[in-house]
Amino acid sequence: MLELAILGFLYDTPLHGYELRKRIAALTGHVKPVAESTLYPAIKRLEKAGLLARTTEPGSVAAPRHVLTLTEDGHRELRRRLAEPDPRDISDENRWFTVLAFLRHLEDAEAQSAVLRRRLAFLEEPASFFYDGDRPLRAEELDDPFRRGLLTIARATSQAELTWLRETIASLDG
Repeated sequence: MLELAILGFLYDTPLHGYELRKRIAALTGHVKPVAESTLYPAIKRLEKAGLLARTTEPGSVAAPRHVLTLTEDGHRELRRRLAEPDPRDISDENRWFTVLAFLRHLEDAEAQSAVLRRRLAFLEEPASFFYDGDRPLRAEELDDPFRRGLLTIARATSQAELTWLRETIASLDG
C-alpha cells in the first residue's frame, strides 16, 4: 500500500520527501500513520529498483532537499499494480482506497472497469464480522447494541459503495 501511494503521488508531480509524506498521511494517516522509518526505506527500495529518481536542489533555509521523480519504469509499474491489484488490495478497505485514489492513472476504461468489477464481486459475497458457525450474522440478529451498530454502519457503507461501483462500471462500459 505504501509503495503504491508513493508511485501514485509521484505519477502526478515530483515531490520532496516531506511533501510526499504529508500527502500519504492525508490519504492513509488516519488508519496507519506514515513514519519516516517506514517511508524512507520504501523510497530507497523503489529507487534501487529504478522506479524513482532523486535529484538534489538547494534548501530554502538550510540543507539541500531531495526531489523524487517517477521514472518511465515507475510509470509502467504503477499502471501494472493498478491493473493487477493484489487480492488484499481488493478486500482490505484501506488498501482499496489507495488503489481507488490512483485508478485514474490506468487510462484504459476497460481495465479500470475490470478492477472495479473485482471489488464489486468481493462486496457481493455474503460476509459479516460475526458468525453463527459458517453463517454470517446480520445486525438484526444481534442483541449487543455495539456489534449491531458496527454491522449497521458497515452495511450502509457497503451499500453506498455498491451503488457507486455499479454506476461507475456502467459509465465506463457505456
